[in-house]
Amino acid sequence: MELKKILITGINGFVGTNLYTALSKDDNIIGLDVFRDPNKKTKYVKWDSLGKIQNLHCIIHLAGKAHDTKNTSSEQDYFDVNLGLTQKIFDYFCASNAEKFILFSSVKAVADSVVGEFLSEKVVPNPRTAYGRSKLAAEKYILSKPLPSNKKVYIFRPSMIHGAGNKGNLNLLYSFIKRGLPYPLLAYQNLRSFCSIDNLIYIVRQILESDAETGIYNICDDKPLSTSELVELIYQSLGKQNRSLVIPKGYINLVAKTGDLFHLPINSERLKKMTESYIVSNQKIKKALKISCLPFESKEGMIRTFQSFSE
Repeated sequence: MELKKILITGINGFVGTNLYTALSKDDNIIGLDVFRDPNKKTKYVKWDSLGKIQNLHCIIHLAGKAHDTKNTSSEQDYFDVNLGLTQKIFDYFCASNAEKFILFSSVKAVADSVVGEFLSEKVVPNPRTAYGRSKLAAEKYILSKPLPSNKKVYIFRPSMIHGAGNKGNLNLLYSFIKRGLPYPLLAYQNLRSFCSIDNLIYIVRQILESDAETGIYNICDDKPLSTSELVELIYQSLGKQNRSLVIPKGYINLVAKTGDLFHLPINSERLKKMTESYIVSNQKIKKALKISCLPFESKEGMIRTFQSFSE
């Protein structure tokens, strides 16, 4: 069987590295990134050399500017990368003979907080951050272009992706508990949707092989997890007894309000982000792939992630 030629932008990032490891066993992967990783035995191209690639099957566009939690980036910085690079690579896709294009957007292109029971693809986007607005602008650019009948486009909106090599908020929570510090916010019962890298790879494989309809798809694990469940899974992965505290909300809210006045690390806004629910529906992508559930259960994927932190 002839190998499919797949171009991955941002191949040296967390998601790109995991996709390369999974897909390079069966497909011909071409990488595009700001630097060359000598550990990846694949051909690299530069942005100005895109026209030289022939007979592509699919482009997976991961390259972009991630959300800057320190707020040191300007809004234009986000648009220059997240919109500018998408325009360039999608224009190339339209002019090439590639059949499929997968854009990695984000649920943050829709909403920073979920209103109602869950976030679906039917929700009208209203992002509040520059990151979210730049991702939405990239989506709108793609949707504004007429698509030839022989091409398919998939816009993925993943929730927080986790797995080996991930360095996001889950790693911070893991490090906090590993140091022996008791988690103090178990009085808040929130649920959040996550996306394991294993389920994400499965979905990408299915899209590459199937004839799923062009469209926008939320990507997440089947079941959301509460923060208390995450904390318990971390303790399990460490082989330690759960030492979390259930401090009354009134005391915590008072500390947060004090933080508002004196500009402390814990304030009302940060407390809200740490304790609010953010549930995402993945029914549309499962219907498109004609499956009832994803292969990796939510807790199973999370345990694999926490185990990778200890390794």
